[in-house]
Amino acid sequence: MKYASGKEQVPSTNRPRPDEAEEEWLVRVAELASGDAGGVAADLLGEYLPMLAAAATSGTFPGRAQINAVRLQGRRAAERRVSVGRGVNLYLSAARRVWAELPAVVRERDNKAVRAAASAVLQVVEDAVASFAEGHAEAGREMIRREETLRRELVDDLLRGDARLSELAQRAEPFGLDLSRAHQVALAQPGERIPSISASSTALERVVLNRFGDRDVLVATKEGMVVVVALAEATGATGAGVAPTGDLGKVIHGELSRLRHGSPWRVAVGRAHPGAYGIARSYEEAREGLTMANRMHVETPVVETKDLLAYRVLARDQPALVDLIDSVLSPLGAARGGAAPLVQTLAAYFDSGGVATAAASKLHLSVRAVTYRLDRVKALTGFDPIDPAHRFTLQAAVLGATLLGWPEHPLPDAT
Repeated sequence: MKYASGKEQVPSTNRPRPDEAEEEWLVRVAELASGDAGGVAADLLGEYLPMLAAAATSGTFPGRAQINAVRLQGRRAAERRVSVGRGVNLYLSAARRVWAELPAVVRERDNKAVRAAASAVLQVVEDAVASFAEGHAEAGREMIRREETLRRELVDDLLRGDARLSELAQRAEPFGLDLSRAHQVALAQPGERIPSISASSTALERVVLNRFGDRDVLVATKEGMVVVVALAEATGATGAGVAPTGDLGKVIHGELSRLRHGSPWRVAVGRAHPGAYGIARSYEEAREGLTMANRMHVETPVVETKDLLAYRVLARDQPALVDLIDSVLSPLGAARGGAAPLVQTLAAYFDSGGVATAAASKLHLSVRAVTYRLDRVKALTGFDPIDPAHRFTLQAAVLGATLLGWPEHPLPDAT
């Protein structure tokens, strides 16, 4: 029977059991090795020390089953959150202690026997450490996959807000979330498709954790976007209302903008709300913010809920909004080229503060063309864009048209 090294090995079943004195010696070695490794539990050595002792005293090499048993110790170390470096340090310290404290009978051998014993011990150390590291890596990969699954499921339930509160609180605790406190949610959306949204999430997680602390922060991906749940106190948010949402959006956008792929990014941040269901509420605000910002062609890369409150008010009563658009803007459909150019001109005119020259520059038209279109709006609708008394009605109707995608898309049923 040969081992991986090609050396003859004595089957482990033929190895004599250690006597009481040898057992005491190995126990002492295990305790010393544990101290050398900074307190790593000695039970992670398993049957490693008897294997070393057998190799040193009788040239016995372990069988495959014994090496696989060391692999299991590596898995146990990973499950206990003992790093592979500390575990290997434990094994190397144990080997050094075994060799340094071998019984006197070994030291009395001739040089040839001592070299053979040393070779056998080194072979056992090499194979055992390799097996330990492999087991640790396997368990680590499994734990990462399991944690990612749990994280994804937790994020989905938190953002939906339909799970039982007690169950959510229990599942959130291992991830450092205290659901009794106020949190806010930020969504980051890439301007173009990127190879891996997970890579962006990983890079962002390090920055967010360093900036806002290693607790009450959760970074995940959902529907092609990066989701960040953060404690309101850490981000500088002041809670529900129209107050600023703190530094969270700026930090997220700044970090994502440094990545090679996916730029430009748009970040929307919901307001801070307390409790588990507050996370779902903040998420809905952030998602609505992204939708409205895209629909309204908002150029700001970081969108706060307070910036979109007027749009939310308009969108909240859709039948009234449809009635406003139909009553005020539908006559523009009689113009040559349809309503779209005139609505676009009105939007640019209002965005430019009612300055025709600025609107013309934005539309790449002459000032004369802009004023002509404004006159056509007045003639067709009866509302004068230049008259302050009419301007509010026209602007509200234009904003509503942009929200509903009119005139590119037909208006929904107002009933």
